[in-house]
Amino acid sequence: MKTIVRSLALISISLNLQAAKPLNFVLILVDDLGWMDLGCQGSKYYETPNIDRLADEGIRFTDAYAACAVCSPTRAAVQTGRYPARLGVTDWIRSRFQGGAIPSDKKNPSGFTGGRNRKYLVPQNALWMESSEMTIAEMLEPAGYISCHVGKWHLGADDWYPQKQGYKFNYGGCDYGQPPNYFDPFNNPKHRHPMIREGIPHLPGRKKGQYLSDREADEAVAFIEAHKDKPFFLNMDNYAVHTPIQAKPSVTAKYEAKPKTLQKNSKYAAMVESVDDSTGRIMDALKKHGIENRTVIIFTSDNGGLLGPTNNAPLRSGKGYAYEGGIRVPLIIKWPGVIKAGTQSKEPVTSVDYLPTIAEAAGVSLSQERKIDGVSLVNHLRSNKNNSLTRESIYWHFPHYRHAPGPYSIIRRGPWKLIKFYEGKRELFNLDNDLGEKNNLANKMPEKVESLDIELMKHLKSIGAKIPRLNPGYKAK
Repeated sequence: MKTIVRSLALISISLNLQAAKPLNFVLILVDDLGWMDLGCQGSKYYETPNIDRLADEGIRFTDAYAACAVCSPTRAAVQTGRYPARLGVTDWIRSRFQGGAIPSDKKNPSGFTGGRNRKYLVPQNALWMESSEMTIAEMLEPAGYISCHVGKWHLGADDWYPQKQGYKFNYGGCDYGQPPNYFDPFNNPKHRHPMIREGIPHLPGRKKGQYLSDREADEAVAFIEAHKDKPFFLNMDNYAVHTPIQAKPSVTAKYEAKPKTLQKNSKYAAMVESVDDSTGRIMDALKKHGIENRTVIIFTSDNGGLLGPTNNAPLRSGKGYAYEGGIRVPLIIKWPGVIKAGTQSKEPVTSVDYLPTIAEAAGVSLSQERKIDGVSLVNHLRSNKNNSLTRESIYWHFPHYRHAPGPYSIIRRGPWKLIKFYEGKRELFNLDNDLGEKNNLANKMPEKVESLDIELMKHLKSIGAKIPRLNPGYKAK
């Protein structure tokens, strides 16, 4: 009996000592992963056992959003806790090989642009996120955290790489929005730009033919092993499942043999599985080193799934669009001892919420001089979804021409979602009753449209958003 009591006492002391240690944080941001691209989200074609296990061990949000329907703005929002429109990063950033040349004065583009066939002039997009912005890594550094970035960055070149923004280690983070190739040495010898011919900066070839997601996992696991005794932040930004659609032939063959659903691209399915493998290796590494119980994992995506490679039904449309398929994304958070396993939340949350959440969980105070647009999810997580957030609305701003009908802004307040297209059209949906956004209620509910429109424009003005302007030289086609 004494032996049992002594053993229990030692276990209690061990747990107390472990609880006294700082939390670690792993933020997994997958590129272009759609809302329906996981088994736990309802996919019957893709296989994601590790991510499904993560959901079983944590909380899964059904109404989680990316801050933008394309990548760079969301990534900037994740890093800073601030809306893309406040940052001036409202479209994806052009890499140097795509014409995003760094000006000699190293000042971001300003002003408005547009051809004569465009009804509106739209703001020029940034070529980088300004160094004056505070990233999660920079926020955690004074508290003794060591930070590592793995994978896609896409927030600027050279002077704006992760190691210039608080990350001690950077494996693959550069100005690329997609990899030249998913197989080591990760290059494209036929491309005209020398950088693309050479591969991915900060991720030199090592094992010829190795798949990129596996290499990213190698670096993530090695970082965890090297820093298991210190508080760390791992920013794991998988390049997958972005184009080019390239996958391991053996895994692709497995999906070619499976019955097809609305999701039927076998190579894309294999890419999703590679992301799942990568996530599983990170989870296993945390367990192996006895630190999983003091590590918070946040798993999400930077925008909705790309139409063609995947299908986001029952959501409407996909990446780049204002509809739910473009902005609603998976979100799973695991926090052992705090979040009840297998919980589900319908609370609307978005990319700007991760920085303040990590700050509160880490016990780090945020500067009162820097406006943070996100809200901490800690109380909501601790209450196991029973404590709603005080925020009433969340917002999006995409003042650029990409798809018809042109530039747009969005507000979601409760179940109501208003899309304001600047060329005149407004669409109103009740997402509780119409998840697929098939029934535009704008004509039936003009007062609701006006009240939401007023709130949206007031918000955009408050954060200094650049609003499209009528083009004086416009010539209708």
